[in-house]
This record gives sequence, structure tokens and C-alpha cells, in this order.
Amino acid sequence: MTDGPRERLLTHGPDSLIDADLVALVLGTGHTTADVHLTARRLLSRLGSTDALLHASAHELASLPGIGPGKAARLLAAVELGRRALTRPLAKGRRLASSRDVDAALRPKLARAEVEHFFAIPLDAKHRPMATLLLATGSLVACPVEPATVFRTLVRRAAAAVVFVHNHPSGVPEPSPEDVALTHRLRAAGDILGVEVLDHVIIGAEGYFSFLDAGMMAEAA
Repeated sequence: MTDGPRERLLTHGPDSLIDADLVALVLGTGHTTADVHLTARRLLSRLGSTDALLHASAHELASLPGIGPGKAARLLAAVELGRRALTRPLAKGRRLASSRDVDAALRPKLARAEVEHFFAIPLDAKHRPMATLLLATGSLVACPVEPATVFRTLVRRAAAAVVFVHNHPSGVPEPSPEDVALTHRLRAAGDILGVEVLDHVIIGAEGYFSFLDAGMMAEAA
């Protein structure tokens, strides 16, 4: 008798399973008209890819044949657990070393986001992260940010420096002219208020862009 996906996973590891096998394990059971393996294959066929699970809502999944609220919850829990496992939070007691650390901390949250989010990471005098603050949420192509509002929050937290981060839902992380102009405005406001703007990192599905790494922070001075 052929081993099922659970047995193959335990014997050969998760890499030995195809997408439908993994989905079947998460679902656990099928329903009256289809076993769990057929239900998993139909689910992936309806969604088009496993990537679509990153964007699917509970209502959307629950409405698919053989899924329902219980299985939808299992699927979303598995996706969120995977996302959190990939996240490497910024250590508050450790100096922020590079833009790579910023990308690693926020990519799982932002790389597949469908609208723009704008974050600030306030730093203490030794450039250690104090928090990760969501300051604005926008649309598919824009996220309105007012320097006065941004720095009011940072000054209240007694930040000595800051790294700004936002995402591009298009997937392409290269800065737009608006991103460049905003970075200039933020850098100027920071200079006036005594909060050093160290970097502005843009995250997209295709990678990330750092104004500091590109030598563009000096231009924003």
C-alpha cells in the first residue's frame, strides 16, 4: 500500500511532498463528495497557485467547495504561521546593522501586501531599534505621509534616529520620483528636529531598495 503524504513527510521530509499533499495535510479531512486529496487539488485549481493563499480571505476560502469555515481557518493559520516563522524581528537591544536586517524583519508582512504601508523604525542614540511603527496605510499606488505627523510621533518617543520603510505592491522596489521627493522632505524635517534619517527602505516582491545603500541619502541632505 502506498504511503500517504503524512508518512512520506515523516520519512522523507516536507520537501518530498507536492503542494496538494501539503494542503491535504493542513485540511485533515475531505467531505462527503470528495476525499481530502481531491479537495486539496480542487482548492489549488480554484486558487490558481499556492501564492494565492497569501491573499485569500477567510470568506473566500470558506466559500470554496469542501472547505467551509473550519478548514479555511486551518489554512489561514498555516499561512500566518509560515509568515511568522520567516520573520526575523529587529532586536531592540542590538544595533541595527544594515538594510538587510530591515528587509528580513518586514518582508514577510510587506512583500505581498496589496496596498502601500509606511513604517518608521525609531532608533536610540546607539542606533538600536525602539519599535516598529505603522504610520500610514494607502492605496495600490500611493500612501500619503505628512512629515509633521511622522516626526511628532518620533519626537514623542525621544528617537535619536530613524529608518523609514514602505512597500510597493507592484513588486518593483525601485523608488519613484515621489519616493525621492518624500525622502528629501523627511530628511530635511529630521535635520530641523534633531532626528537623523538614516535610510528609507522600499520593499517589493522582487527585492528591496535602500536609499542609503544606493548613496542617495547624501543627496537628500
